[in-house]
Amino acid sequence: MSGSFYGLSRWENRQEESMSKDIGERLRFIRDVRGWSQRQLARRAGVTNSAISQMEQGRISPSVASLKKVLDGIPISLADFFSLDLKAQARCFYPHNSMPNSGVQGVISKLVGFDKPNRGLSMEWQSLPPGSDTGSSLITADEDRAGVVFSGAIELTVGVDSSLMGPGDGFYLCALRPYRIRNLSEEPCIIALSYYLQSRAVDTSVTGE
Repeated sequence: MSGSFYGLSRWENRQEESMSKDIGERLRFIRDVRGWSQRQLARRAGVTNSAISQMEQGRISPSVASLKKVLDGIPISLADFFSLDLKAQARCFYPHNSMPNSGVQGVISKLVGFDKPNRGLSMEWQSLPPGSDTGSSLITADEDRAGVVFSGAIELTVGVDSSLMGPGDGFYLCALRPYRIRNLSEEPCIIALSYYLQSRAVDTSVTGE
């Protein structure tokens, strides 16, 4: 009987080690896709840098609550996290419902090629709900960005200049030039945003603050 319990214990340990390794690989994969350091992810998730490091190395098996706390900092749901295909490097087609939503506070943000850690280009489809705003202060990005409005309207402020933009209107933002995007209308605004990943440590989410 004791031998059976011992064998079961060893099997459970192997299962736990396998799960810890899988979680670590997925966490590192997402961090690479986002272009974040372990320290940046730790700061976003409100955990220590060493906690992220140990998770990625499979040295600890986080509880569901601990893992969810880290994933909320990305953000990505538990379901999307465990359904990521880590071997999708040759993938070319991305149906709308296959791309996880990385937006927050009502914003829907879907990244084409989200599963390619070494991609050099980012193209995002974003739906900005009424009242969404990048923030009361102007923000900057480390790379040039271009976008097109497909439906609805946004107010784009660049420096001291502002413009109301509707369907078919486009914009080009030079690197490090301060800007702000707001949806002041009563309907969602759909935009496409593209940029080269010269620096991959920039958060592109538009919030609903």
